[in-house]
Amino acid sequence: MTFDNLYKLLLQSFSENTFIKATLGNQRIENDNLKNVIIKPVKIKDEIKYSFVFRNKTNDITKNYSASESIEQIKTLLQHNFLNADIFTNNCNYHVFQKKTGEVKVVKKETTVSTEAISLEHNHQKTRIIGQNKNQYLQELGLLNKNGEVKKEMQHKFKQINRYVEIVAGVFRETQLKSDLKIVDMGSGKGYLTFALADYELGQNRNSKIVGIEIRNDLVDLCNTIARNSELSNLSFEQGSIKDTSIEGMNVLIALHACDTATDDAIIKGINANAEIIICAPCCHKQIRKEMKTNNSFHAITKHGILLERQAEIITDSLRSLWLESKGYKTKVFDFVDVNNTPKNVMIVAIKTKRTESELSNYLKQYNELKNLFGIDWCAIEN
Repeated sequence: MTFDNLYKLLLQSFSENTFIKATLGNQRIENDNLKNVIIKPVKIKDEIKYSFVFRNKTNDITKNYSASESIEQIKTLLQHNFLNADIFTNNCNYHVFQKKTGEVKVVKKETTVSTEAISLEHNHQKTRIIGQNKNQYLQELGLLNKNGEVKKEMQHKFKQINRYVEIVAGVFRETQLKSDLKIVDMGSGKGYLTFALADYELGQNRNSKIVGIEIRNDLVDLCNTIARNSELSNLSFEQGSIKDTSIEGMNVLIALHACDTATDDAIIKGINANAEIIICAPCCHKQIRKEMKTNNSFHAITKHGILLERQAEIITDSLRSLWLESKGYKTKVFDFVDVNNTPKNVMIVAIKTKRTESELSNYLKQYNELKNLFGIDWCAIEN
């Protein structure tokens, strides 16, 4: 499919009111201030407009355009700012992939986005990747009430689930992984996010296999039962610890809120397995906090307990990121969810890439310099 055909279909979707949303991402220029753009329809004074949220590094800017203006904006953004686009309509989805060489690929797929509760009257209402309509696992996990509505006290968890799938889906598109994915979720717990990812992957018609690893056997049994009841054939759970579980053949490793050095154990597992993608959202940071001792200008910070704790979080995740870089990964560190939902909201995404020996050595040098700066003799990530 050519771009011209795509724009005609998009304009037709506008005119038929079947357009749901679009996301433009994967920056052409790595340090571009504009991170991505989200487009949704909105009704303003009885007229349908298209709201563009331009997400910059320091702020968001919202502008509304007509259908024709929107097409021109999308053309410009795809030509100058972004390589990828995900377009969702009631009829089907379109995923656009460009290479900097000019090669373009447009993939058409069946729609996977739930469209219930979409209102053009209120721009703030969300379209969720994971819908609640007839969703068996969300019901059994306790997120929905008997009427299939998200419980008030579980609204934050429902948002977190959708944000998580949105992030992981974006990473998968960026790396253009082959279809036969083997995804291991280390320390999966009750499996809220694991179930959601399995649901999304089924909708993508990929030959994905997802395995949740959890040390508590009662949760393993519960999650396997729910997976069967929900007909998620690509999902299973196994009993085991992060450190002792074998993950041969895995190409995506996920570890969310693994306590203290368990996050390091998971990262080490992923590196040793030569995983193409490692995704983790660290929890507490006790190990580095105990190691930190400074006799330099940073002593004024680290002598205060609360500041030492916060600094330890930053240093720990910075060391993890640098270690991954020194092992041939490109890393991103960012907010996973709103800090008001959980203070443990940092996510590290590492994607295997090609590095020269000089680049690897430089990242290792930065890693050691950071350790020395804060008087750290040992870090669990090195095991």
